Amino acid sequence: MSAPGGPLRLDYVNLYVGDLERSLAFFRDTLGLAVQYEDRGHGYASLEAGPIRMGLAQVDLQDEKLRGLVGRQTGIGFAVDDLTACHGAWVAKGVHFSMEPARQPWGAVMAMFEDPDGNVFYLDERR
Repeated sequence: MSAPGGPLRLDYVNLYVGDLERSLAFFRDTLGLAVQYEDRGHGYASLEAGPIRMGLAQVDLQDEKLRGLVGRQTGIGFAVDDLTACHGAWVAKGVHFSMEPARQPWGAVMAMFEDPDGNVFYLDERR
C-alpha cells in the first residue's frame, strides 16, 4: 500500500500493562524478547518482536477508563518454528497457557498464553 511519504507498513503495536518492571521481566527474561528502548519515567519500553516492535505502555490501574485496557484478549499473535518445544520451555518457566497447543481446523497448531497482567496472546507454529 502506498501513502504520502512512502509505503505504509505496520511498525509496532502497544500493549497496555499495569507494572512496567514486571512486564519487562516477563517479556525480556521469560520469553526472550530483546529490549530496544525503555523509559521508566514515562512508563514505556520497546521490545524487538521480529519485523514488528512491541511497546509496553504502563497505565494507571486506579484510573477506571484505563483499567479496561489491561488483562484482556490482545489479538497479538507470536509464531515459533516448534510450538511443542516452546510450550514446554515456557511452562517450565511458569508461563500460563489458557489454551494448550492444538491443531486448528485451518491446519495450523496454535496455543494461547497470558502475561502477568492477564493479557492473552496467540502462539502459532509457523508452517
